[in-house]
Amino acid sequence: MIRIRTMTAEDLPLGMRLKGQAGWNQTEGDWRRFLAMQPDGCLVAELGGVAVGTSVVTAFDAVAWISMVLVEQSVRGRGVGKALMIRAVKLAEELGCTTIRLDATPLGRPLYESLGFVPQYELTRFAGDGVECLSPNSTRQVVRIGGSDEYAATLALDASATGANRDKFLRRLFTEEPGAVRVTETSGRIDGYLTVRRGSDAIQLGPCIAETDGTGCTLLTDALSRYAGSWVYWDLPSSHLAAAQLAESVGLAPQRQLLRMCRGEGVNDDVARLWASSGPELG
Repeated sequence: MIRIRTMTAEDLPLGMRLKGQAGWNQTEGDWRRFLAMQPDGCLVAELGGVAVGTSVVTAFDAVAWISMVLVEQSVRGRGVGKALMIRAVKLAEELGCTTIRLDATPLGRPLYESLGFVPQYELTRFAGDGVECLSPNSTRQVVRIGGSDEYAATLALDASATGANRDKFLRRLFTEEPGAVRVTETSGRIDGYLTVRRGSDAIQLGPCIAETDGTGCTLLTDALSRYAGSWVYWDLPSSHLAAAQLAESVGLAPQRQLLRMCRGEGVNDDVARLWASSGPELG
């Protein structure tokens, strides 16, 4: 019998084991961030009294993200993932969310489609060593550390491009590593930002929102130079040609494909301004 319950800090070893089996990049700090942001959204599946799966629901006002859907390898195919997803969808609706989104792996896509999720667009993960590179000649923008007094403007820019109020997530990222928050401005107005998340295997570049291609290139070029010699992941919309061209030009290679999916009322990212996703966890 499958039982779904709320996750606690005692389940962190489970989460780390399952993400390790899947080859994902999360750290214990990521799990603790999920628990802090949405304690009632972190779920564990038990099969015969043994914890064998996880999923996470994070509500951003009317938009919910489902992530970290992981099942112990030895019990896959026994309905654990489906039970987790059914409970996650119901929980998102109980939280008042009219839109539910996720980034699907090829393995998970059939399950999500069976539950009413529809494709929105593909993302490509580029991976490789950060490299020293020159700033684009098309812009003279200065990339600088964003101050805490600029977070509100930065969050407003993010919401305008993603259609979601991700304050409770982004403020945690910003305060965990304030020196990694970089911004650009034009005429005194924030028109681009980028931050990073340090994972177990690589530095995840993003999220990054930029009003123009020049701003996006400037922010990502700066980040790649700052993390030169470190392994980096960069998740970007597959249709974003300027971002993909920059990634390829500095020697990063496509590693995996993800499919952004939605259930309920449609919320569409402004893909032209989305230069880097925060990763599959929260879009």
